[in-house]
Amino acid sequence: MCPITTVVPIRPDFSLGFLPVPSLVREVRAAVRALLVTAHRDDLVDDTLLLTSEVVTNAVNACRGSSCTSLVTVYAKWMYGGALLVLVRDYAPGVPHQRAWAVDAEGGRGLDLIRGCATHWGVCRHGSGPGKAVWFRVAATARGAQ
Repeated sequence: MCPITTVVPIRPDFSLGFLPVPSLVREVRAAVRALLVTAHRDDLVDDTLLLTSEVVTNAVNACRGSSCTSLVTVYAKWMYGGALLVLVRDYAPGVPHQRAWAVDAEGGRGLDLIRGCATHWGVCRHGSGPGKAVWFRVAATARGAQ
């Protein structure tokens, strides 16, 4: 099940739409940090910001690579037990997939980071058109819990 069907209708605790411009990734990260600090969840800051940066950067790059100019949207929802669900939606075609990378490659490890830091995660399409939502959930026990 794609969390977008539960996050959006239930009113996310946080949402932010932005143009797929690389310089805005920093602003998104700052906004998510403010959400965590306001909630006094310093225990989730490192993992959440790392994963948010990865997923948002991937969405921005996918949009730029396909000439997609639609907004990228980040949603966050506090879940039962204090976990945070973060979902990043874009309208670029394709979905992320695991690739084999050289040991010295400078990129391509995003899904490995998500697997290592998130308690749960997934990718889902929304509708028959282009686009997808990449989501992850972080909790205080996130490291290695998947």
